Amino acid sequence: MNTQDSDPTTATAADGRATSGTNPDATASEPVVDLTGVTFGYTATPVVEDVSLTVDLGEYVAIVGPNGSGKSTLMQLMVGLLEPDTGTAHLFGERADRFDDGERIGYVAQQASAAKEMPITVREVVKMGRFPHVGFGRLSSEDWVIVDDALATVGMSAFADRRVTQLSGGQRQRAFIARALASEADLLVLDEPTVGVDAESVDAFYDLLAALNADGITILLIEHDLGAVAEHADRVVCLNRELYFDGATDDFVESDALARAFGTEARFLTGADG
Repeated sequence: MNTQDSDPTTATAADGRATSGTNPDATASEPVVDLTGVTFGYTATPVVEDVSLTVDLGEYVAIVGPNGSGKSTLMQLMVGLLEPDTGTAHLFGERADRFDDGERIGYVAQQASAAKEMPITVREVVKMGRFPHVGFGRLSSEDWVIVDDALATVGMSAFADRRVTQLSGGQRQRAFIARALASEADLLVLDEPTVGVDAESVDAFYDLLAALNADGITILLIEHDLGAVAEHADRVVCLNRELYFDGATDDFVESDALARAFGTEARFLTGADG
């Protein structure tokens, strides 16, 4: 694990961190994500500047930072939706912007809630997860078994024939996670997935993520709720254009990275934070 951090508490942060998961094709020497000196800006001013980090298979990583700190941009650089201005970004050992093995990544974007307007059923949403494997042709009986298993895993079997327009925010997010599971993804990427979701559903949502991570799926999460991050994530990447911290969650709570990046007090990590 290579990390970059100006906080000395991070030096031991990698101890005990998972380096492999259940995918037999992955090796400990091949990070899921590998960024080296990445800088990117939509204009002449960088949004992300000189960031270097790796994410190994089986990790549960939260990206935190103030509004406008470059979190979503960093995540898009990680999965190849953006190309760095300088530096390199690799995904599963390939250039991220040229990576085309789409079934290995399940991406739940920040605006996934916009799908509430889609006049399709939950099963049809989850079916889309099989398209990287079969194109837009007919699904086989095995494909439908995978779809139904994904629905069962996220507790949405009873809602399979319900239209997405009739779901709550938490249920919609579960449907989109099921779509990622149906694609048999190794990496689940979520950009502020609990926005607009009620507190009870948020707790169930994090229980689901923990179970998926325990099964070997790598979790990469942007979350505005720092209390949830402190409770659930194993590792924190703290960003405000530059990297302020990259290490174990407990070390982040004890460090001054929060105050430096957010201009606030670390005590908010132990309570609710909106």
